[in-house]
Parts: sequence; structure tokens; C-alpha cells
Amino acid sequence: MIEFRSVSKEFDDGTVAVDDISLVIPARRVTVLVGSSGSGKTTLLQMINRMVEPTSGTIEIDGENIAGIAPVPLRRRIGYVIQNSGLLPHRTIIDNVATVLYLEGVRKPQAHERALELLSTVGLDHALATRYPSQLSGGQQQRVGVARALAVNPNILLMDEPFGAVDPIVRAELQQELLRLQRELAKTIVFVTHDIDEAFLLGDNVVILGEGAKIAQQGSPSELLANPATEFVASFIGADRGRRELTIRRVNGRSVVIDGTGRPAGVLAETDGPAS
Repeated sequence: MIEFRSVSKEFDDGTVAVDDISLVIPARRVTVLVGSSGSGKTTLLQMINRMVEPTSGTIEIDGENIAGIAPVPLRRRIGYVIQNSGLLPHRTIIDNVATVLYLEGVRKPQAHERALELLSTVGLDHALATRYPSQLSGGQQQRVGVARALAVNPNILLMDEPFGAVDPIVRAELQQELLRLQRELAKTIVFVTHDIDEAFLLGDNVVILGEGAKIAQQGSPSELLANPATEFVASFIGADRGRRELTIRRVNGRSVVIDGTGRPAGVLAETDGPAS
């Protein structure tokens, strides 16, 4: 479990990125921090592994104040995935995945064995192991980034808009891959996005942030959709414009789901049994 206790962050230029936030992030669940640009979500994420230090307040992991843990050892036990994968261009894929293992003193044969296991875990063929990042697609690079973050089997995985730089088809594939991995591995994942649809798809717990990382509302996607707490939340999730209100229309024998703007939102799968 990760807990923020009255945490604030003011940068040297006077910008208050985080203003007195208290937040509990449950263990072995996906918590999504969602908000517009400048809402402080990335700053919150980076305070968990001490890439950014809070101005005031405390952050605890399983009851331990992380201020008492040296930054480098802390970061090595927390997986971190960023938007453009952050792979080292001069290293092969297998060596990119094994980077943290090398830093932990794991011998190369054992590190390579673990790296190959992780490539399989994220759905990549071992034939890619000897290639370089520039020889992979954007989606493949992001999978490698996830594999590297999992190398030392961390309990916590931080993901900062990891799918924001790929096309919609690849993004959908990566989202489903993350859901599969979470079912299998049950990590504590903190995921940052500005896309509310992505937040609702991935999050067990969704935290909607306003200016200064003020919590506008948090809860499950169902709770937020059913009862937006403020006009800001209703506007952010699209409830005030009826976009979340769905109807069904028959088109060429198929049931097409229409959103509140009249646009198609999907197609219902046909079942043999009666509707429940």
C-alpha cells in the first residue's frame, strides 16, 4: 500500500504542482491518476520513487516513510515505465531488459535467462532479443519497457502515460496486454493518463485530479459514472453532455451502441442465451 499524507510540492519557480494531498493507493490494484495537463499527476507519480521530493508531508510504502530509503535502492525495487519506453539505443533488447539486473550484480547468463522469460511474459518473440530498439515498432518498444520494469519482480509498477505515443490500434493492444499481466501478476500499479476512457478501462480505482493535484473525486469507474460529485467531474468524464448515456440501435441485423452525441460507440456481441 502507498499512502500520501498531507503532501505538497512547490517548485523553485513558485509553481505549486501538488497542494496538500492525502491519498491511499491500495495494494495489488490498478490506481489511475487522471487529469488535464498541469494537474500534478506526473509529479505525484514521481514522488513515489523519489525522482521528485515533496516540499512537505510524507509518503509511505507499507507503513515505511520513503524519505528514510536512499533514492537509488528505492528506484531499483519499483518498476517505472514512461511514454517513449526510454530504452538505451546502443544496447540490444535483451541487454535493455537486463539493465537493472546487471546493476543488482546478477551475472550475465542468469540476467539473460530472466530477460528472455520476461520477453515471453509481455508477448514478444525471443528472436527480437538481439535486435536494437530502432529495429522495433513503437508498440514492441513499449512492451520491452514493461519487461525491463518487471525485471526484479517489483511489487510496485509506476506507469507515466506509457501508451500515449502509439497509434490507437497498438494502444488498445497494449491496454489489453496490461490487463492480462495484472491478472497474472497482481502488482500495485499507479498509472498516469489524461484519457478518461483509458482510465475507466484500466483502473480498479480512478482518481480525478484538479489543479494542484486536488482530488476532485475518486472511486471505481462505475461509482464515478453513476454519481459524479461535482460539475467539474461530470464535465471531465463527459456525463454533463450525455456522452456516457448509451442506447442501442439495430443496423443490418447487429446491435450498435450509440452514445449521447449520436455517434457509434461499439457493437454488442450476439449471444445464444436470453439477455440478463
